[in-house]
Amino acid sequence: MSSLNKMLGIMTLFSDQKFAWTIEEMEARLSLPRSTLYRYLRELVDAEFLTSLPEMGYTLGPKIIELESIVQRQDPLITASRPLMKELVAEFGGVAALCRNYRQKVLCVHQEQGADGFRSGYLKGQSRPLLMGSASRVIFAHLPNQMVAKLFDDHADAFRLAGLGSDIEAVRQSLKTIRQRGWDVTIGQVTSGVTGVAAPIFDGRENVAGSLSVVLRRTDLSEERLSVIADKTTFCARAITRALSDSGEEESNPNVRPGRSLSRLIPTI
Repeated sequence: MSSLNKMLGIMTLFSDQKFAWTIEEMEARLSLPRSTLYRYLRELVDAEFLTSLPEMGYTLGPKIIELESIVQRQDPLITASRPLMKELVAEFGGVAALCRNYRQKVLCVHQEQGADGFRSGYLKGQSRPLLMGSASRVIFAHLPNQMVAKLFDDHADAFRLAGLGSDIEAVRQSLKTIRQRGWDVTIGQVTSGVTGVAAPIFDGRENVAGSLSVVLRRTDLSEERLSVIADKTTFCARAITRALSDSGEEESNPNVRPGRSLSRLIPTI
């Protein structure tokens, strides 16, 4: 592993579950010599990616906040999606969520709220399992078949929990149905009393880049109303895909790595 990868490994330690790390904790987790760890930390603190706080240890620094602000203003996916998301919540209410395909997870990168006061418990910047919820499943349906098969072989229970099938053929059929329909819907799968409708977004190389979803605090939508929401969401997702292609954006495909654990794909109950 290169020195750069080792230093970047420090940044991957931080999460909602643990925001501050001491030298001793990092040393135990990363198995780095203390002298090397001190050198990496000094460079990250000097660049303000990390901050050292007395009695707490190391936390994320102000540079992270600055970069997030730049992403919100300049990222082609967000700038292309924002006006269409505003249209969706103006028409349907609820929350419009924009998610990215992010390694073994799906990451919410932007939200718009409607006037009905509903707020999603899945906030911007939070990740979610790849197998649960329409915003995630519609992305997962477009990942390579060999990855799906490998993950199913290793973690079949996760697929059954998500309602995608109890054998690989059933899983393939479920994912094919989502792809052919062009959108997905789940009711109460992640949050009780909530319906989510999502459509995929693709980058300039036709890899799935993320998803656009509408989340409503109700579970009694008629088939006709659901169809209207799905059609509009799909239309907006296709418009975003065209905008990404026109902008020349070429995203790398951060698909799930078959050899890694599927623990992040399984929801926390």
